[in-house]
Amino acid sequence: MFNKILIANRGEIACRVLRTAKQLGIATVAVYSDVDADALHVREADEAVHIGPAPSSQSYLQIDAIIEACKASGAQAVHPGYGFLSENAAFAEQLSAAGITFIGPPVGAINAMGDKIASKLLAAEAGVNTIPGYTDVVRDSAQAVEIAAGIGYPVMLKASAGGGGKGMRVAYDEQQCRDGFDRATSEARSSFGDERVFIEKFIEQPRHIEIQVLGDTHGNVIYLGERECSIQRRHQKVIEEAPSPFLDEATRRAMGEQAVALAKAVDYYSAGTVEFIVDKDKNFYFLEMNTRLQVEHPVTEIVTGLDLVEQMLRVAVGEALAFTQDEVRLSGWAVEARIYAEDPLRNFLPSVGRLERYLPPQQSDGVRVDAGVYEGGEVSIFYDPMIAKLIGYGVDRATAITNLLDALDSYVIRGPADNIAFLSAVLRHDRFAAGDISTAFIEEEYPDGFSAACVSHPQPAQLLAVAAVLEAIVNPGAFARDGQAVAVELSDPRAFTQLQLRPQSDSAVVQVGDTTLNIGLGWQPGDALARVMLDGTERTFQVTRTGIDWIIRQLGCEVSVRIMSPRAAELYALMPIKAPPDMSKFLLSPMPGLLVTLLVDAGEEVEPGQDLAIVEAMKMENVLRAERAVTVAAVLAQAGDNLAVDQPILEFS
Repeated sequence: MFNKILIANRGEIACRVLRTAKQLGIATVAVYSDVDADALHVREADEAVHIGPAPSSQSYLQIDAIIEACKASGAQAVHPGYGFLSENAAFAEQLSAAGITFIGPPVGAINAMGDKIASKLLAAEAGVNTIPGYTDVVRDSAQAVEIAAGIGYPVMLKASAGGGGKGMRVAYDEQQCRDGFDRATSEARSSFGDERVFIEKFIEQPRHIEIQVLGDTHGNVIYLGERECSIQRRHQKVIEEAPSPFLDEATRRAMGEQAVALAKAVDYYSAGTVEFIVDKDKNFYFLEMNTRLQVEHPVTEIVTGLDLVEQMLRVAVGEALAFTQDEVRLSGWAVEARIYAEDPLRNFLPSVGRLERYLPPQQSDGVRVDAGVYEGGEVSIFYDPMIAKLIGYGVDRATAITNLLDALDSYVIRGPADNIAFLSAVLRHDRFAAGDISTAFIEEEYPDGFSAACVSHPQPAQLLAVAAVLEAIVNPGAFARDGQAVAVELSDPRAFTQLQLRPQSDSAVVQVGDTTLNIGLGWQPGDALARVMLDGTERTFQVTRTGIDWIIRQLGCEVSVRIMSPRAAELYALMPIKAPPDMSKFLLSPMPGLLVTLLVDAGEEVEPGQDLAIVEAMKMENVLRAERAVTVAAVLAQAGDNLAVDQPILEFS
């Protein structure tokens, strides 16, 4: 086994690799950019080497800097994690030339599978089912329209070197095809330095199911079951699980055998994933092969009992696999949710800033947390906004989902916005519970985007009752007179609910309107979580005290409430409500990001739907369009400016 390895990555995946390396007694070296000097992976590694400025193109993608870091630290091998250089054949080649082991597959396999066009042809030759499409490079938007007409709409335009949802567009008509080609090409050039785009038939109502493969340098290749990854937004996976609730054993075996056949065709070793699109009749088609560790690998580890990072390390030093296909057993169920610094209420725009409060749930027999941040750390605009991966597991799917929901209730994140409310809503959805999902699930169930109205608490009185008991703890006089008070919801000062609280020996009976609840509360002032016994059942609520108000969160729902005397509530309802400023005459940046292009000038008249500006955030380009016919009165930002959220770009007249 290696004595020392370098992890050429950052964040959650770097911390994940570090954990296994430490368990095996391997010394670790982290690399970091300017903004990551105090990052968690730097703190946890045995050594750390600075490799450049914040932009990944000047740091984590700098092959020479990483090789120099290996030489300076004496690292014998490099684990690339996922993203960045993990599927870069030139990186693997240069490591080998420097006498450093690449902990991953052979260069030939990376080259063969890294090109989406070449990989489809190779898959077909290996007997793997493939999607109809045009596998040559598309020259321009005119040719894209011609090809799409021949295949039949809808079609998918996809970057040949793509991944992570970048450089992908679905087109349902000619205009969308032209626009999609331009956007996919631009994103591909920006993200991968390779603007080649190809086209294939877009299968509607598909499932995204992938097979984990593992091979060694002795010619052995096996598959480790499947992962259901159909819950996606903008082609980015949101929730993954193993096994799939859709597959039967025969389909699982057929997909696994085709995945192994493809891996053997390119002499594959190490961990890899073959992704398939599966239709409603369980017909499956090759999508792509990822020649690296996947983000969602923990669910496979849980149901197989294998540590995939350990397996990659053992394969890299030449060990043969210690088990055969017949010895692989799937046990239990695991569901993973990706926790991002993004705002679901603002169309999932990335959110950045300091983690003012960060309290992950405790790891347990039913919960695993893979994180790369800590309280006081920063979520940077320069990298993917993932905070952590949270996994619930159990003997069956229902138990795994329940454990994951409970863990989400216990996950405290303050500072940047997060997507926990959205994840809770999806996991609680009837369609998800029934396993009736596809890659269109989010678009179908949230066609107008996600809002507070999309989430409803099964017993909203519980939120107010918890606030009442908390108020009684910090302000004993609140219920001094006959136990009466009023809960005023701050979103609407005219909406208030009558409360009555009667203390018991170790609990309280709270009447919220017509609902009566017996509450036992384990909480002290300053605690972010309140462990509550509600009529004999334990529940977890997140609580925040802001001045004299309470913010109570559970199951993705939130209420801001002020506990007042009945007379004070009557007077409060008479207070005028301050209207927010009118910003309708401005084009505002919907996210923090880079103003890539400004498409209009002062004095120009624009039409509804006309492109006004392009803002790039987290390597994704976002086109801002006019909502109505207006005239540009003033230009308030220039191309190249770094924009804050809600920063004015244009003023209209």
